[in-house]
Amino acid sequence: MSSNLHPMLNVAIKAARAAGAIINRAALDVEAVRISQKQVNDFVTEVDHAAEKAVIDTLLGAYPGHGILAEESGTQYGAKDSEFVWIIDPLDGTTNFIHGFPVYCVSIALSVKGKIEQAVIYDPTRNDLFTATKGRGAYMNERRIRVSKRTQLKDSLISTGFPFRPGDNFKAYMLMMAEVMQRTAGLRRPGSAALDLAYVAAGFTEGFFETGLSIWDVAAGSLLVTEAGGLVGNFTGEAEFLEQRECLAGAPRIYGQLVPILGKYSKFAGAGDKAAVRQATATEDADPADAASEGDAGAAQDSADKDESAPL
Repeated sequence: MSSNLHPMLNVAIKAARAAGAIINRAALDVEAVRISQKQVNDFVTEVDHAAEKAVIDTLLGAYPGHGILAEESGTQYGAKDSEFVWIIDPLDGTTNFIHGFPVYCVSIALSVKGKIEQAVIYDPTRNDLFTATKGRGAYMNERRIRVSKRTQLKDSLISTGFPFRPGDNFKAYMLMMAEVMQRTAGLRRPGSAALDLAYVAAGFTEGFFETGLSIWDVAAGSLLVTEAGGLVGNFTGEAEFLEQRECLAGAPRIYGQLVPILGKYSKFAGAGDKAAVRQATATEDADPADAASEGDAGAAQDSADKDESAPL
């Protein structure tokens, strides 16, 4: 641990590495890991629980008066009325982990009076450590990181997450994905929202969007992005997004070009936009990509072209 870091960040790093060691040991024989299902396509393993316990024990060992909000145990541990709350996802990308697909991470954030002030995302497979303290910048393995300098959406690599829960609006997502795909250099679905946000902060991708996310998926990553010079919010561009279950992040100019495309799919969109999306999903049957490219998407392309050519 570094003496130059905020003391609370140092403790979070220690907690993340402890969880990462548990995950790495289990990954040596992932077929032996016990798995249960919280709901359709939503898995939890004994490794999630063990990693979460290691994180909580480390944090409360140093700060017994702090609160805890963790994916698996909720608010069961820690103080209930503290202004300091640790937000924990012990293994973001559990489905990847179960399959031996090496894209997952530990995510830890500290909220102080409702604002994220410390963030750690640790990728145990690559030993990559992403950290941020509010007002002090973002780092990857102690090297300062910044969001991508690209300014054109057509040159950008964007990451996302696919809907997988019962009740998710698959048709709307297919329309949204089709609109983004035809305007970018590529669309990726790595499978770990926290790591996706860290990659935006590091400039590996220019943007990220996903719906259905919980606060522990995005808390740490959101601070990394903003401290690296990026923007993060909901699909309409509003900054108060942490508990709204939709997230858009990116380099500033790319973010500005994605909002007009994704905003109409937001649950906070205006009535006219919502009606247009409902109509599009109602008529989208045989080929979602074809439906997305008709009418509304053509207008969106014109708008996107104008956005790319004009300074933001």
